[in-house]
Amino acid sequence: MNIVGIAACTAGIAHTYVAKEKLMKAAQKAGHNIHIETQGTIGTKDKIPDEKIINADVVIIAADVKVAGKERFLGKKVIEVPTETVIRAPNKLIKRVEELLAQQD
Repeated sequence: MNIVGIAACTAGIAHTYVAKEKLMKAAQKAGHNIHIETQGTIGTKDKIPDEKIINADVVIIAADVKVAGKERFLGKKVIEVPTETVIRAPNKLIKRVEELLAQQD
């Protein structure tokens, strides 16, 4: 599965990067390709390339605040969760995403 997404917390610092790291590890452990962009007080980092969005099977937005650029994901399955969900149970979230996508096939 190809996953892209955004991580963003209220401060745009700690939880943003912890959520990104946990999502990346959980997805890679499950054998998926993943690219997570971060948004916060220091701006946007690791912007998702257009090609990865085009090839994405799902978009995960782990955010506690409004994120910029959601229009890029028009026509894609978008799952939005708080950063806390990703931080506490990243493997469970990836499993849930797999199940949701399997139901759509």
